[in-house]
Amino acid sequence: MEEKTRKQGEGLKEKKNRRYAVRSGKIHSMRNQIAVLFIGLLFLSIVAISVINMAFLEKYYISKKTDVILEALGDLESLELQGTYSENYGDEAEFSDGMEEYPIPNEMRRFSSRNNLTWVVIAKDTSLLAYVGDNPSMFRNRLFGYMYDLDQEQKKSVIKVLKQEDHYVVQQVHDRFAGMDYVECWGELSSGNFFLIRSPLESIRESVSISNDFYFFVGVCIILISGMVIWILTNRITKPIKELTILSQQMMDLDFDARYQCRAGNEIDVLGDTFNRMCSELERNLSELKSVNNKLQKDIQDRIKIDQMRKEFLDNVSHELKTPIALIQGYAEGLKENISDDPESRDFYCDVIMDESAKMNKLVKNLLTLNQLESGKDAAVMERFDIVSLIRGVLGSMDIMIQQKEAKVIFESEGPVYVWADEFKIEEVVTNYTSNALNHLAGTRQVEINVWKEENRVKVTVFNTGTPIPEEDISNIWNKFYKVDKARTREYGGSGIGLSIVKAIMEGLNQEYGVQNYDNGVEFWFTLDRR
Repeated sequence: MEEKTRKQGEGLKEKKNRRYAVRSGKIHSMRNQIAVLFIGLLFLSIVAISVINMAFLEKYYISKKTDVILEALGDLESLELQGTYSENYGDEAEFSDGMEEYPIPNEMRRFSSRNNLTWVVIAKDTSLLAYVGDNPSMFRNRLFGYMYDLDQEQKKSVIKVLKQEDHYVVQQVHDRFAGMDYVECWGELSSGNFFLIRSPLESIRESVSISNDFYFFVGVCIILISGMVIWILTNRITKPIKELTILSQQMMDLDFDARYQCRAGNEIDVLGDTFNRMCSELERNLSELKSVNNKLQKDIQDRIKIDQMRKEFLDNVSHELKTPIALIQGYAEGLKENISDDPESRDFYCDVIMDESAKMNKLVKNLLTLNQLESGKDAAVMERFDIVSLIRGVLGSMDIMIQQKEAKVIFESEGPVYVWADEFKIEEVVTNYTSNALNHLAGTRQVEINVWKEENRVKVTVFNTGTPIPEEDISNIWNKFYKVDKARTREYGGSGIGLSIVKAIMEGLNQEYGVQNYDNGVEFWFTLDRR
């Protein structure tokens, strides 16, 4: 018994440790994993965008800017230079003498302004023909240097050719005077004039920096907001899974009362309904298994004791029936021989005969019941029922006897307490304990019934005020036909079989039972499984 209790304690400790591991985070929560995964993906996306911006945006910008410059070159080819052209008509640029001044067409001016382009066109004699931008003299000098390939060493160090055709070159150049990088295109027009178009790169680098700063700020906001949204959504996703986890743990503990109640609106609900049906099926199978198991254990025990039981049964029956048969025979002979002509005496003789016959009838019924229990013919049917309702039913059926005994019965219990046992046999045990307590009342004539919940079982106690049982008789009161006070037992018609029936029932159910003396009375008890 101690070994069984120790193993049950270790099993309960292991279950508690497993549940604590889930709560304490040793087993990672799916909710946390999903949240970390999505937030990590957001963070990596923002970092990737920033890296791509820094690594490739400038190259992409240069490629697009080259296309824009070549488009501007096409506009210059279509410009018929019949005089001198400037962005601001009437300025004091160094145009060739005697040439009429014209304004740059509006469409070309807007295109250059929109794309941040500056350009200049000069004749072969380096005279200025047209320009858009500030300081045309500087542009003319730079174009002159390109035309005649001046300062080759500087060209190698600061110029990177991007595209080269027969009549033009597109290049990336660093202007040491302005301290900036530009994309330039220079060459010869079909008219024989020379041109230079340029656009600064500083703006794109500044844009990349601003873009990265903006992405970082927006990314932090997105991560925070997304984290909150993901945390809420993952709670809805993982809540039914957590409930299924708890349900599976309860099923592992053989507790089939729990049911899946969440509604996720997806396949998890189907799994939850399957769990519910599985709980019901397992409970039914467990009930059948307990019945079969108890029957098997009882059969093994009874086969060993059956011969001894038959002998004891015949001996005890002969002894118990000897006295009532003798009384019935004697009073019947007295009536036949008309020993007394007094009607009251004849009525007394008849009452004795009837009383002894009733006692014999009760004795025979109890013996038959006990014989069925001990022989294993009355197999236990394991089922789950409320022990509190059963006790209240027994007290209700014994209300007349309680009033006759002038007893005060105390029974208080909060709510139902479910147990596994044979409900009919447990009702017999409670009835025997209660009637035994009522028949041995003394003192304050009080009977107290309690239902105590323990870890995996329930303990039912029936206490009555009165004289304690002598210690030398306690080990024998469960034997058939044993009577502590034979005169008192005879007075209320007891046969000494009631506690033997209790013993047979409780041993048939593999449960514990017993008795305990107190200064003011006696308490009988028995246990039942809660699971």
